[in-house]
Amino acid sequence: MKAEIVSIGDEILIGQILNTNSKWMAEQLNLIGINICQITSISDNKSHIIKALCEASNRADIILITGGLGPTKDDITKNALCEYFDTKLVFNQNVYRNIERFISKRDMDMNNLNKEQAEVPENCKIIPNKYGTAAGMWFEKNNKVYVSMPGVPFEMISMMNDDVISLIKNKFKTPIIIHKTILTQGYPESELAEKLSDWEDNLPQNMSLAYLPSPKNLRLRLSVKGENSELLTKEIDTEIDKLKKQINSYIFGYDKETLQEVVGKLLILNNKTLASAESCTGGNIAQLITSVSESSKYFLGSVVAYSNKIKTSILNVNNNSIEKHGAVSKQVVCEMASGIINSFNSDYAIATSGIAGPSGGTEEKPVGTTWIAVASKDKIIAKKFLFGDNRERNITRASATALNMLRKLILHVND
Repeated sequence: MKAEIVSIGDEILIGQILNTNSKWMAEQLNLIGINICQITSISDNKSHIIKALCEASNRADIILITGGLGPTKDDITKNALCEYFDTKLVFNQNVYRNIERFISKRDMDMNNLNKEQAEVPENCKIIPNKYGTAAGMWFEKNNKVYVSMPGVPFEMISMMNDDVISLIKNKFKTPIIIHKTILTQGYPESELAEKLSDWEDNLPQNMSLAYLPSPKNLRLRLSVKGENSELLTKEIDTEIDKLKKQINSYIFGYDKETLQEVVGKLLILNNKTLASAESCTGGNIAQLITSVSESSKYFLGSVVAYSNKIKTSILNVNNNSIEKHGAVSKQVVCEMASGIINSFNSDYAIATSGIAGPSGGTEEKPVGTTWIAVASKDKIIAKKFLFGDNRERNITRASATALNMLRKLILHVND
């Protein structure tokens, strides 16, 4: 079973907005065993829309369309659909009542443009919109299904979750597909792929592995298809058990967990507190930690010690250490970690100091050189990293690496 996603809107083509709809829909269709054969973005042009639908029908069984259903003149999707399906717009009383309810709840007046939104192609099945005025529409032609939905993400997501997914599953027999994502940090993709080569080669025939790298972590996604969900889940669990025997120390979580969530749970479980002293990461670690609900239970605060003066005056870093070894050094980052623990009386600390770039590097310490220390009241672990020459990516990688080092310290895990 194949699907194509067609996104309509000039704002996508000129880069004004990100096409997050297509990404989300592709994920949902994949979860029910439907393969995405193409994702297409097109302009608000009738002939372009019709051509895109004709071409999609040659590739896919299901065509999902978003955008162009609003009340303004540039929203022409319904007219294009009428031409493609050889039908006409008719007034739909149920759609009108839904628009009336939506407008009245917001203490707004119904205008002519809102009323026109109650006109829909005569031969479509209406998909209710709980959060807007534009109805979704289901069409069938030559054994193909077409679903037109608003481009507003939360309106589309509601329609997909409440109606479209179940309608597709009822219309087509789809296989059961189960995904499990293993989250790792600190192991380069090429090295990990080499280490796991034998394990990957011996996966069951109905199971596949994908490497999904990012600056903050490397995700391993296992996917398995079949008829029995309980049996498929057991197959994946068996393979994960094998994987853990090889790289357990690098696995920090599964699926949509984040490092900051995992660290937060460990701190709560052990009734411990944390503080951070950041230089090159500029407060990004503190931001990640405080993005987690209830982080106030364990996070005491942070000092962004960007200048050497702040390192010495606030964190009590020895000026001689800076002069002798430089701010980006093991000695300084360890003293930053000790200083923040003493100042905040926390149980654990994270400290970072590095050359984020793109300037500031030397032959001895090139751009990307980063020292990270994690500490408890009786132990400090410091490591040097070379992250590269991209400033934003360096900050992301340093923050994730620091959180993972702290996770290992709390768990007493050695690489």
